[in-house]
Amino acid sequence: MILISLFLNFLRGTGKMKNILYLISFILFFVAIFIESKKQLHIAQLEGYKPKQYLKWVKRNYKILFIDRIWIPIVSIILLIVTTIGYTLYYDFISFFLWSSVIIFIELKHLKTNKKAKKPLVFTWRATRLFAFALVWQIFLGYLGYIFHYSLSEFLFLLALIIFAIPISMFFSTVVLYPFEMLIQLGYFRSAQKKIGKMKNLKVIGITGSYGKTSTKYFVTTILSEKYNTLMTPESYNTPMGVTRVIREQLNDSHEVFVCEMGARNKGDIKTLCRLVKPSIGIITAIGPQHLETFKTIENIMRTKFELIESLPPHGLAILNGDNDYCRKIAGWTKIETLLYGFKSDEEDFFVRAEDIRNTRTGLRFKVKLKDGTEFECSTLLLGRHNVSNLLAAITIALKLGLSIDQIQAGIRKINPVPHRLQILETGRGITVIDDAFNSNPEGAKEALECIKEMQGGKRIVVTPGLVELGEIEYEENKRLGKIMADCCDYAILVGKKRSKPIVEGLEEANFPRDKIRIVSNLEEAKGVLMEILENGDIVLFENDLPDNYEE
Repeated sequence: MILISLFLNFLRGTGKMKNILYLISFILFFVAIFIESKKQLHIAQLEGYKPKQYLKWVKRNYKILFIDRIWIPIVSIILLIVTTIGYTLYYDFISFFLWSSVIIFIELKHLKTNKKAKKPLVFTWRATRLFAFALVWQIFLGYLGYIFHYSLSEFLFLLALIIFAIPISMFFSTVVLYPFEMLIQLGYFRSAQKKIGKMKNLKVIGITGSYGKTSTKYFVTTILSEKYNTLMTPESYNTPMGVTRVIREQLNDSHEVFVCEMGARNKGDIKTLCRLVKPSIGIITAIGPQHLETFKTIENIMRTKFELIESLPPHGLAILNGDNDYCRKIAGWTKIETLLYGFKSDEEDFFVRAEDIRNTRTGLRFKVKLKDGTEFECSTLLLGRHNVSNLLAAITIALKLGLSIDQIQAGIRKINPVPHRLQILETGRGITVIDDAFNSNPEGAKEALECIKEMQGGKRIVVTPGLVELGEIEYEENKRLGKIMADCCDYAILVGKKRSKPIVEGLEEANFPRDKIRIVSNLEEAKGVLMEILENGDIVLFENDLPDNYEE
């Protein structure tokens, strides 16, 4: 509307030069809101499109969003004051030049510093609707400013406020569209629920846990594929809508087993997933202090994970990590067949256990012992004792579903490391690089450090920003991480000057040499430090990486 009005005025010759300034200003305004809204859309998507969670992110990052961009309204206010004192066309030119310079500078700076996302924005139908609504809403505000303004400077000031308040506009858009999106999701959910409900011969396996669920999902699928046509939820599709999409688009009558990862940030999340897929087998990989910002207590986490076991039918099967104290406690709550797995040699009730575990530069070697006394050897490209634990969960299911030991061994040999989870990378330079960037829990980080400690080679170097999303215990857990690092590595390269403080404190308390600690601002700087200290035979562990929606 505003572009049409300006264009018509331009054709009529009404204030031709002034209309050119208006037209260019609005084009710059549109480019700015497009770029900034797209960035905020990405954050909203990472936060599950939930208004409250997005608002929490905005509050946590107010400095980047508002303080660092305060020049936009400040310059506009100054221009407004100057033109109010004495208006001429000359002042319009000055106002336009200064305003457009600030907008162009800020947007170019944004594009230049915009790093590649670890989890890129995906323009799903929901994301497209939200993006379109946010743009239309902001353009409408700009149009109102055009209608009711008195001078070009006043118009530029109004546009500047809209650009400055883009995070608020995105929050408003998520709030307005949320009820509408819930109705759409309900329709998709019921459609998927009806489809999977008709597959009476389909065996559904639900996998949850504070950590290890994604890896276990891959392991279960690979091993069971030696006998069954198996489908799993891909990547980190572990929410109701993610699983719904997989059922609607990928699941068909040829599949015999469906392996479903179940994630949770709030109580009731897993129960919702169970209503959708109706699992007959449930695995809880481990329970720990993950997502305490939303769960608040470990007891809430336990109750939420137990929702999977509660949802199993009377003839169902629960498979739990017997080495995890919280899982052992849950085992006492179950009323259906329950099998435990783990490492403890003194636990007679373990269905399977692992012994003689060895981490090497080429992967893991270990022995499996069954409750009936049967033993067999396994080898895999995987690393880490915790991966053996996840393999034991997969072995338990495989045995219960009738796979032979030969089929299980063959399946384990075919397993490739999950990308960014203790993944050995080929460098061709005699240097072993272990990518554990997607691991963000305390126990997993400890296992990764213990893994490189066992390896034979040169220097052991850890690159990490520490652990996140641990609520009130985050500082202490990162301090604990520093103490563990001191015993497992020769160099510590810490990403983030503020985030590294508790890790440094832990390292120093463990008497780690101060000259072996390097603190950098980002991953690129860390790579530069690595190039200075790396030698043939060294081992480098990249432990965790901050998610896109988590700024220092």
